[in-house]
Amino acid sequence: MAGGSLLMLLDDISVLMDDVSVMTKVAAQKTAGVLGDDLALNAEQVSGVKPSRELPVVWAVAKGSFVNKLILVPAALLISYFIPWLITPLLMLGGLFLSFEGAEKVVHKFWPKLLPHDEEQEARFAANADDTVDLVEMEKEKVKGAIRTDFILSAEIVVISLGTMVGANLLDKSIALSIIAIAVTIGIYGLVGAIVKIDDLGLHMMQKQGASNATQKIGQLLLSAAPKLMKVLTIVGTIAMFLVGGGIIVHGINSLEHAVEDLADLTGVFEGLSANLLNGAIGLVIGLVILLIVTLIKKGRSAAH
Repeated sequence: MAGGSLLMLLDDISVLMDDVSVMTKVAAQKTAGVLGDDLALNAEQVSGVKPSRELPVVWAVAKGSFVNKLILVPAALLISYFIPWLITPLLMLGGLFLSFEGAEKVVHKFWPKLLPHDEEQEARFAANADDTVDLVEMEKEKVKGAIRTDFILSAEIVVISLGTMVGANLLDKSIALSIIAIAVTIGIYGLVGAIVKIDDLGLHMMQKQGASNATQKIGQLLLSAAPKLMKVLTIVGTIAMFLVGGGIIVHGINSLEHAVEDLADLTGVFEGLSANLLNGAIGLVIGLVILLIVTLIKKGRSAAH
């Protein structure tokens, strides 16, 4: 009897892991687009940090991301079980926040005078230029901002993954979501760490004693490509904020989602691209509106003081 029970247990575990494997694979496919946005956004968050502090900042954000997942996975499971209707409003708030942050980056880049005077940002720039300043305290705000952004994207990844597991039992969902959460965090921040150290690798290859001409040329290429890659990632990360934020908002409003689908249908084979562009445009417009409201409130408070 004991042997038979053991075999039954092993069979149950085998079936469970097969189910989890299938669900994990489907969830990974569904969230692939968000993962790309997450990578671009988090690499962009590290831009402007001194080279010696890049990996500590990435590690600090990665730890925050693990904490985010530790909160989000159980919370998503509980919400989906007891109050499933709450998931959409929470995602909508995340979409609004992403659109707002994206709009703030765009306005700050092209029309900085329209925004309130930011003394804290000027202090961070001054600290980056001063080798005698300990940047650990100055980096805390940047890390907090990156963790906030990670929380929203992680929430979307968790919810999208959960949406692919309709009909699965709670145990299967818990295991599959945990695997996705761990794999995503390690993968994203491992890549971010590698990206921000490309220039150091290039410099090492150039200065290595006895290095061949080919090695030195590759090192020079990596060194010159690193700042360009970070600039591209900054742009892609900002665009991703509008695409992800606008997409969340559009999917949360049925009438708006149908309108976007109808307009995208008119473009035929470019339907998918058109839908994404419309989502991004909606995210940009909504982000600018929120930014205008927030800016007016801040200026009103400043005038009052």
